Amino acid sequence: MRIEFTCRNYSAADKLKDIVTRKIEKLDKFFEDDTKVKIVLKKTADREKMEITISVPGGLLRAEVSGGEGDMYKNIDLAIPKLEKQILRHHDKMKSKKFKLKDFDLAATETKEEPARQVVREKSYVMVPMTVDDAIEEMELLGHDFFVFLNRETANVTVLYTRTDGNFGLIEAVR
Repeated sequence: MRIEFTCRNYSAADKLKDIVTRKIEKLDKFFEDDTKVKIVLKKTADREKMEITISVPGGLLRAEVSGGEGDMYKNIDLAIPKLEKQILRHHDKMKSKKFKLKDFDLAATETKEEPARQVVREKSYVMVPMTVDDAIEEMELLGHDFFVFLNRETANVTVLYTRTDGNFGLIEAVR
């Protein structure tokens, strides 16, 4: 695996890079030797964030974790299981699409049996046309992380969501 580190507002010690590299290299049993792994270490005012992206032909596997000040060593321990879970979940799909993955025995890899997911609640409501500002106010009043509404300005169904940085994002369905 080719591992590339990028630091943004964070100074990574060699010890941290060595630990991260060792733990990432444990995943090489799943990939060919030329697989590229990009690790981004970021620091904001009070959070330390680690993003790991593994490039495979035709797709990406990605894990993003963040913790408080001084938690970068804990972040790697949280990110690796996320990546392993993605690899195992999508292994058959990747092989059928001829991704460059090494053959490995799924039975030999420790897996936790997950219960099948199912729809446990359905909800319907009348969408009243509203502005983005009205939707933000409505979402905050409800205490939700997202809100679906009919955008008065564009007449399209729009999803308003709260981003991890505290700002808002919009996803608009275009007809």
